Amino acid sequence: LLVAAVPMLLIVSQPDLGTTIIISASVVTMIAVSGAPTRWVVGLLLLALLGGFVAVKAGVVSDFQLKRLQSFVDPSADPQQSGYQLRQARITIGSGGLIGKGLFNGPQTNGRFVPEQQTDFIFTVAGEELGFLGSALILLFYSIILVRAFTIARRTQDYFGRLMCIGVIAWFAFQTFENIGMTMGLMPMTGVPLPFISYGGSSMFATLIGIGLLQNVHLRSR
Repeated sequence: LLVAAVPMLLIVSQPDLGTTIIISASVVTMIAVSGAPTRWVVGLLLLALLGGFVAVKAGVVSDFQLKRLQSFVDPSADPQQSGYQLRQARITIGSGGLIGKGLFNGPQTNGRFVPEQQTDFIFTVAGEELGFLGSALILLFYSIILVRAFTIARRTQDYFGRLMCIGVIAWFAFQTFENIGMTMGLMPMTGVPLPFISYGGSSMFATLIGIGLLQNVHLRSR
């Protein structure tokens, strides 16, 4: 917890709520899988909720982050400002239909109606241009990675390596769910990239480090 607390505090100070939530989810998952008492896990979850409440009251959470949460609850409350991105994202994904408009042929994408469509909202491009089937293939791609990572964690005899794999699995799974979920209004907008797909060198670098950790555990478990 102390090892994770330092980078989390630095990330919160930026502020970057999305990355903080992802790290928290990974840490809690690792603690739960490690065999810690259930009361510890429940206590951590309650502590996280309390910390979030205190952060809002203390002004640590900025105004634009609060507006994002409000637009998640009611996107129609401010359709031209805080709710604009989510509204356009839903329109873009829905316009793709079953097979999509075709690669590079999305009217919404080419018109750049969705802000940050090359980074945090890259899934809207896939939804419009590749449709439901193409989006399902992307989800299948992530599922294969997670299943493979789980297999590595299950086969290794190294306790530390297993926990490390579980942490990477939780990281990839929650970040993917958060990114795709926020484009469809299932999760609040937090500004996290989609692993392996979103534009950005730092995101790709961090993701490849995670893959490298999995590969390291796999090689040592042979």
